[in-house]
Amino acid sequence: MVNHSEARLNQIFSALGDPTRRAILARLARAPRLSISELAEPFAVTLPAILKHVAVLDQTGLVRRSKSGRTVWVEIEAGSLHIAMDWLKRHELFWTTSLDRLVRYAQAREREADGSDK
Repeated sequence: MVNHSEARLNQIFSALGDPTRRAILARLARAPRLSISELAEPFAVTLPAILKHVAVLDQTGLVRRSKSGRTVWVEIEAGSLHIAMDWLKRHELFWTTSLDRLVRYAQAREREADGSDK
């Protein structure tokens, strides 16, 4: 059974898997609060498509939507990336350690091979 934090992590990575959503987040990182229209300007997709992307990002907690009159504003929620960053850090440590051991092993085998050929 998948626990709550794993499900959330899956949602975040799934949302980040789309290049348009990553571009939306990058844009919001530069301009912290944009209207949906402003957000959609540089993209070669329809406004409904942008709304769907924003909805996915909102459901995962990566952005926050608010409405003022008829204008829908979107803001980045950078804190939500902490779950993904923590997961990446744990796996980086594992792979860095494992790859360091592999390098040492390969170097030792290479030295052994060089010594036996002489």
